[in-house]
Amino acid sequence: MEDVDFVGEPPKPPSAGSLLVAAPLLPDPFRHAVIMLLEHDDSGTLGVVLNQRTQVDVGTVLPAWRDHLTGGPHLFQGGPVSLDTALGLAAADGEPDGFRRVAGSLGVIDLDTPVDVLAPQLAAVRIYAGYAGWSPGQLDTELEEGAWAVIEPTDPVSDAFLADPDDLWQVTLRRAGGTLAWWVNCPDDPSVN
Repeated sequence: MEDVDFVGEPPKPPSAGSLLVAAPLLPDPFRHAVIMLLEHDDSGTLGVVLNQRTQVDVGTVLPAWRDHLTGGPHLFQGGPVSLDTALGLAAADGEPDGFRRVAGSLGVIDLDTPVDVLAPQLAAVRIYAGYAGWSPGQLDTELEEGAWAVIEPTDPVSDAFLADPDDLWQVTLRRAGGTLAWWVNCPDDPSVN
């Protein structure tokens, strides 16, 4: 069987700062997931799911950060790996201590840095339980199988801190255009189509 070309051009290779967008029929835990890639190199791939907000209040696990979050005090599920760990994404113009830049002004923060030192230097913050991870070559295989699309964000901060993250999958695919925009209309059960 010939490979299907969904966008009319070779797929973009993943890199830190790219968005990894789940194909319509990818099951949980990645159903309609949009993942911000934080690292992608020979040792593997690491990212966080941007659009899986939980009902857990960050104040129950990291109370010092609760009042500094963007878009409410919700904890996000960053992926299925290490759900007992927390990872913070933030936007900063400079290079404050405890901040590691990923793309543009988006970066990862060290949640052990004193909040009163780091928080005033950040423009936006969200905290994630767990992360999404792939061993070397694993993501490349999944991309070849059509499980994901790699889309470059217009602005990494805007995507990471979208006011309604529940809409991020549809918004990202429509913005990508071409055949990827059609993914939004894929029925949950293709057999009824």
